[in-house]
Amino acid sequence: MSIEEPMRKTEQEVMPGLTSKINQPQGYDIYPYFSLGDHQVFNGYSSLCDYIIEQKTVVIDGFVGVYWARLIGAITDKLIAAGFSVNLVESSVYLKSESELENMISPFLGTEDSVWGTKTTLQLSDYFDLSALSDVEKDSSADINIIIGCGASLSNWKAALIYVDLPKNELQHRMSAGSICNLGMNQPHESTEMYKRFYFVDWVVLNAHKKTLINEIDVFVDAQFEEGINWAYGKDIRNGLTKMSSSVFRARPWFAPGAWGGQWMKEHMPQLDRNEVNYAWSFELIVPENGIVFESDGLLLELSFDALMFTQNKNVLGRHAAQFGDEFPIRFDFLDTFDGGNLSIQCHPSLKYIQDEFGENITQDETYYILDCKANATVYLGFQEDINAAEFREALENSNLNNKEIDIEKYVQVHQAKKHDLFLIPNGTVHSAGAENLVLEISATPYIFTFKMYDWVRLDLNGKPRPINIDHAFKNLDFSRKGDRVKQELICKPSVLFEHDDFTCYHLPTHPDHFYDVHRLEFDHVVEVQTENVCHVLMLVEGTAITVESADGHRMTFPFAETFVIPAAAGSYKMTNKGTQRAKVIKAFLK
Repeated sequence: MSIEEPMRKTEQEVMPGLTSKINQPQGYDIYPYFSLGDHQVFNGYSSLCDYIIEQKTVVIDGFVGVYWARLIGAITDKLIAAGFSVNLVESSVYLKSESELENMISPFLGTEDSVWGTKTTLQLSDYFDLSALSDVEKDSSADINIIIGCGASLSNWKAALIYVDLPKNELQHRMSAGSICNLGMNQPHESTEMYKRFYFVDWVVLNAHKKTLINEIDVFVDAQFEEGINWAYGKDIRNGLTKMSSSVFRARPWFAPGAWGGQWMKEHMPQLDRNEVNYAWSFELIVPENGIVFESDGLLLELSFDALMFTQNKNVLGRHAAQFGDEFPIRFDFLDTFDGGNLSIQCHPSLKYIQDEFGENITQDETYYILDCKANATVYLGFQEDINAAEFREALENSNLNNKEIDIEKYVQVHQAKKHDLFLIPNGTVHSAGAENLVLEISATPYIFTFKMYDWVRLDLNGKPRPINIDHAFKNLDFSRKGDRVKQELICKPSVLFEHDDFTCYHLPTHPDHFYDVHRLEFDHVVEVQTENVCHVLMLVEGTAITVESADGHRMTFPFAETFVIPAAAGSYKMTNKGTQRAKVIKAFLK
C-alpha cells in the first residue's frame, strides 16, 4: 500500500531512464550499466499496455515502496482510453488487518528503542487471507483482467507474470519523505522504525518471494522513475544475468550524508549533487541494497542485485557458492571524513551473537584501506595496554547520560594513517576512522550492526543524538586486543607474493577471523589474472584508469576509485594500464 503523492527526500536525482540524459564524467561514474544488446528494453506505460492487451490476463507482482496507486492509474487510464473494459483486483484488499500484522511481526522488531530486530521467519503468504486471495476469479465479461500489488502471484491466476522492482536506495528516499509505508500498513512512521521493519521483515519476505518467482517472470518493470517506466522481457533479463555472471561488471553505487561526513566524494565525483551537506558513505558494493543496471538502445533498467544471486550464484561465487548461497559475502564502501569528523567509537558483534540476536548468517568483520588522507589523518584501533573495562564503561555511560566529552585516547589507541595502509578490524575490536580520511572499507557483507559507544557528543543531521549501544558493545568487546598486540596483529604488514617484469603482487594479509583476503596488484602495462573459480572484487587505488577485459571479450574501463566485480566463472581477465604512472589495484577474494 502506498501514499498517493510521490515524494522523495534527497538532493540526489532519480537515475535517468535514458543514457543520453546522463552527464558522462571524465572520472568516476555513478551510473554504470551492462549492455543487453539492441531492442531489449522498452519505455513507457503505452508499450507495457500493448503487452497486457496481447495477454488479456496478467498478474502484476512487485516490491514494497512502489507507487502502486500511480501505476494502477496509468495502466487503467490507457487501457480504458483504448476502449477496453478492465477488471482490476488489488492484492492489498486481501491483506490481514493492520492489528493482525502488527501482532505477527512484533516478535521480529526488537524493543521499541532498538535500531535492530531479528530477521523474520515469516513468509509473504502469512500477510494475507490466503484462501480469500486464492478464491479471486477473473471476470469473463471484461476484456482485460489484472491482479496487481505485492503478493499478487499468490492468487491462483494462471497468467503472464509482470514483476515491478524498485531499487532500495530509491525506496529509502521515499521512506524518508514519508511517501510510502511498510508492507501492509496504511500510514508511514518515523524513518528509523520503518527502516528496521524493512530490513528485518519486509525485505526478507519479499526477497524470498522474488526468489520463488525469478525464473517465471515474463516482464521486469523498473518503477523508480518520476515519469514513466522502463521494462524488459524476463527471458532477456535472465540471459543478461547469465552473461553478467561470467563477465566483468559494476553494481550501481549510491551515496548518503551523515553526521561525520566529508567532502572528498563531492569533490572527486562530479555527478553527485553538490547541494548535499556532505557524503558520509558510498555503497560501492553492499549488495543487499545495491542494484545492477542493464542498458539497451540507450534505455536503462535497474534490478536489485539479488536477481543475479538468485539465478547465478554458482557462476558468481564459484567454489564458495555452497557456503554462501545467495549471499554475496564481500562488501566495498567508502567512509568519507575529509573535512568532516570522526566516526563513532564502535565495535561489531561476534559470529554467535549476530546469529543468535539478529538472525544473520555471517558477521561484520572489517578492514580499513586508506585510499586517500591528509597528513594528520588517524585511525582509532585497539585498547591501551592499561585498559580497565569497568572504568571504560563507567566513562562511556557517564558521557551518554550527561552529554559529556571524554578523553577517548586514555582508553583507545590512535594510529597515524597513510595512503595504502590496511587496518584489520575483526569482530569485537574497538575502532573508529578519524577525520581527514577516505577509507575504503573492505568487509564481510553485514553492514548495520555497529555498536556505538561514544559519538563525540554530537547530533545527527536531523538534530537528534545517534543511538548509543554500550550494553551490546560490552557483550562483544575483546579487551585482549590492546597494547603492542594491536600493532602486531591489527595493522597489516604487506609482503611481496611474487613479481616478474613490470608486475608485482603484494599480499596484504588479513586477520585469521576474516574469511576474505586482500592482494594489491601493481603494474605498468598489462597483467592477466586467473580467477581459479573464486570471485574477485577490485578497485583501482592508484593511477588514472585501467581497461579490464574478461575472457568472454567484454571490456570495461575503470577510473580511479571505481569498484568492479569479476565472477568466478569469468575464468580469467586482463587489465591494461591506461595512465602514465604505475597502476595499483586492490583485489579482495574469499580465502
